[in-house]
Amino acid sequence: MREKFRVWAEGIFTFGQEVIFEERRGKRAAVVRGMLFGLSKVYGILIKAWRFLINARILRASTLGVQVIAIGNLTWGGTGKTPVVEKFARELRDAGRNVAILTRGYRSKPQPFHQWLTNKILFREDATPPRIVSDGKSLLLDSEMAGDEPYMLASNLKDVVVLVDKNRVKSGRYAIEKFGCDTLLLDDGFQYWKLRGRRHDVVLIDCQQPFGNEFMQPRGPLREPPSHLARANTIFITKSDGNTGNLRHRITELNSTAAIIECVHHPLYLEDLFTGQRADLGILKGRKVASLSGIAQPESFEQSLVQLGAELVYSKRFADHHRFTQQEVLNAINRGKKRQAEVIITTQKDAVRFPKIDRRDLPIYFMRVEIKIVSGADDFQDCVRRICFR
Repeated sequence: MREKFRVWAEGIFTFGQEVIFEERRGKRAAVVRGMLFGLSKVYGILIKAWRFLINARILRASTLGVQVIAIGNLTWGGTGKTPVVEKFARELRDAGRNVAILTRGYRSKPQPFHQWLTNKILFREDATPPRIVSDGKSLLLDSEMAGDEPYMLASNLKDVVVLVDKNRVKSGRYAIEKFGCDTLLLDDGFQYWKLRGRRHDVVLIDCQQPFGNEFMQPRGPLREPPSHLARANTIFITKSDGNTGNLRHRITELNSTAAIIECVHHPLYLEDLFTGQRADLGILKGRKVASLSGIAQPESFEQSLVQLGAELVYSKRFADHHRFTQQEVLNAINRGKKRQAEVIITTQKDAVRFPKIDRRDLPIYFMRVEIKIVSGADDFQDCVRRICFR
């Protein structure tokens, strides 16, 4: 039953994306777009009203007395946020800060429904401690309990605390009291307005799709209007192709004071999904490769394989955060073999959701990436210094 519901939900999600980006034609799709447009207008009004109440201090926000860096975006999905969070965590840790990453754990295992309902009915604050993905020493949860991104961050950052809780004020307080953290990184935190104080807002903008189709949710991918970019202290242009003059001009019109940093996703190495053995990226050159992914923008991943010299003979895409079944992996192996693929490549984010499989007719690797700053490196270091000495 659960599997049927997951398939149904992913189908609805895919249909919605095709409607939003006008990939699906016809009368029904046009009617749905019209309804979504009306809802997006209502959503935009609510967002502006909410910001007014916060700016007017009618809605109270908390201050925890430590440095807070909120890293997020104006749109949903696919800006490459996780490697940027990792980059900040490493730099701040190396500068001597005691860092905790606070994330809501999208698609992590939720709390029991009866417990959630009781708290809501009684207007009672949830006193359950945050989930500790990593205590800065050990990895304590799997990807199903933690969520994809928190598990991946904890795997890559062995000495950084990673906590999961929708209430980032509660998890921030926990990080301070239990682990002595003095710097809190809010993963996907630009829209988290309940935490103020010494806050530095970092916004990511995808060079390939800066503001989507310019519509607010649910008609488009915008979570806030572009004018709200004015709140940002630092702006990252991700997946930069170097041809960013027009985008930089638009950003400067919206925010003339924020530092603008450009970066690309830089592949580091391949790692066998099951043995952990690493391989050089050079093994892809001239080889026939199959790709398997469940991320927001698989095109960038597939393009990177081609740029590394691989011949992409088969690719299978699933919805973002898709949790793979054994049969789906076996199907990818079989179809890859039919097209003479020599290896299957996936992303690290997808790798944490792979099941164990009995057959390994083709080796399966994930590609480890990090961000590489191609413009504004001095601005980034200056940003880190300002954060450290505030």
